[in-house]
Formats: sequence, structure tokens, C-alpha cells
Amino acid sequence: MSSFLDTKNASPKQLSTITALIISAVNALLSLFLATNWYIPAAVFTISFFIVYWIYNYTLQHFIYRKIKLIYKFIYQTKATKKEEFFYNNILPHKSIEEVSMDVEKWASQKKDEIEMLRANEQFRKEFLMNLSHELKTPIFAIQGYVDTLAGGAIHDDAVNLKFLNNTSKSIDRLVRLVDDLDEISKLESGRIPIIQESFIVQELIKDVYEEMSLKAKDRNISLLLKKGTAKPLIVRADRPKIRQVLTNLVENAIKYGNEGGEITTGCYEVDDKNVYVEVSDNGPGIAEEHLSRIFERFYRADRSRSRNVGGTGLGLAIVKHIVEAHGHTVTVRSKLGVGSSFGFTLEKASE
Repeated sequence: MSSFLDTKNASPKQLSTITALIISAVNALLSLFLATNWYIPAAVFTISFFIVYWIYNYTLQHFIYRKIKLIYKFIYQTKATKKEEFFYNNILPHKSIEEVSMDVEKWASQKKDEIEMLRANEQFRKEFLMNLSHELKTPIFAIQGYVDTLAGGAIHDDAVNLKFLNNTSKSIDRLVRLVDDLDEISKLESGRIPIIQESFIVQELIKDVYEEMSLKAKDRNISLLLKKGTAKPLIVRADRPKIRQVLTNLVENAIKYGNEGGEITTGCYEVDDKNVYVEVSDNGPGIAEEHLSRIFERFYRADRSRSRNVGGTGLGLAIVKHIVEAHGHTVTVRSKLGVGSSFGFTLEKASE
């Protein structure tokens, strides 16, 4: 009985019944003062009940809950088919006005989040296209300039022709690297590059990468080191060539943007029984905090003018992110201006 009188979550029929009972009872009590026979108040009660019930129920169904149905159809995108009848009979009777209001507010909040995400994606798309255009124009215009100069007669000038041809070759190499990196990111995102896992000692892979990068590091007088206390061999299970690329990109970035005469240190740590954490650190100029959340975006450069001078496609960290995520892990960055930067990622520890 108490649940029946609870109008907060009542259905249209329940609300109509409660209202009809109250009005009918009042009419019957009033009729007692005007009539002496008992059946007159009973007749007034019965007639009043059915009339009030019909009017109130009709009003609720056709003017109020009909609007609520439209709201729910708009929210859930239901069609006027047999589903509508199921929707009306099984959902609406259990929804109060307060609950409908909460559902609408929740839906509006979700739509607001979706709109904000779409705006952010649109801004990202615009920036990506703008950056891609710039990255493509730089080598293309350089090639065009050198070729036009050579075609204009410089090809016969022994003092400049070989220099211009070498510069043209370098610009073509940069363009090829850019296209290759874009193709690789596209394949990683679509899952077309399979992750072939194998077990290997991660410290040995780091040493291989250091050996590969040794000449570049020597040119800038940068030392390549293993973190003290992390020399214990740790066996991980991952795609060795792809993790090699991750380490190569991180070390190469540290060499390019680090201070001349600085250090690059890589450490390996057992996080738990299942994961190994690898971190590449430098004591370079560091990255400002406002750039850290976007540092793994394609073509994003914290210092654009300086980045152009050191070359690169602007896709190295984006490739790192996609390779690590393809392994089911995440890559992180810590940095402070004037102190240096650290890039870390986890790998699955191989079972012994």
C-alpha cells in the first residue's frame, strides 16, 4: 500500500488512480451534506472516480508522458516500431519526472563531452594537416630550388654542381624517411604490422642501440651509459626489432636535443613479477611542462625553430608511442627545464 501511495515513482495509471480516489472521496463527502440516502454519495464517488481517472490518465498519457517518450526516443534514437511499444510498457512506467530529468542531464553531459572531443579532434586534424604540409614543403622546395639552379646552368659549374646534387640527395632522403614514417604509423594504427614476440635480454638490445648511435653521440661528445645497479640481465618478451626502434628513436632524440658534452643513461627495473620498466634519460635542456601532454603527437615540436635545425621527421616519438601501445603497454615522459628528460615504458617480463 505504501508503494502504491509513493507518487515519486508512480506510473501514469497509478497517478490517475490516486488523484481519482482523492477527488471522488471529497465529492462523496460533500454529497453527504446534500443527500440523505447512502447510495447517492456512492454513486457520486463511482461516477467521479471514472470521470476523473479517465481525464487525468488521458492528460498524462497524451500530453506529458507522450513528450517524455519523444525525449527518450531522441536520446536513445528509437524508431516508431514494435520497439516503441516495448519501450513504453517496460521503461516509462518506472521513470519519474525526477528520473527523466537526471537521464536528460546525463545525456546532455555525454553529448557535451562528445562535442568537446570532436572539437579537439578537429583542432588536432587541422594542426596535423598544417604540420604535414610544412614538413613536405621543406624538402620539396629545397629539391625544387637545387634542381632549378642546376638546370639554369649551375650543372656546368664544377664549384657548386656536386654540392647542389648532394644537398638534393639529402632532401630526397628526408622526404623518403617522412613518407616511410607516416606509412609505419598508419600500419601500426590499423594493426597491419603484427607484433611477433620473442624472449631477449633487454640490456643487450640497449648495448646494440648504443653501438649503432655511438658515432652520432661522439660527434656531440655525449656519453652513452647504463644506469648503475641495473646491469642484472632482464629477459623480456616483446617484438625485438620494434623495441630496438623504440630505443633507437629515444636515444637519437636525446643526442639531437641534449646538451653537447652531456650524458644519456638507460636503466632497466623489475616493476613486479610481470613487468620490466625501461627508462632513457638525458641531462639536456628539458621540456616545458605545457608541452609534455602533446609530445607524442605527430609533428609536434616543443621548440619548433630548434627542431627544424636538427632535422628529423617529427614522427619519432609518435612511432615510439604506437609501438609500445601495440605491445599493450604505455610510454611516459618526465622532464624539467634545465635538468633533463626521461622517457620510460614497460615490457612484459619473460617467464623463466
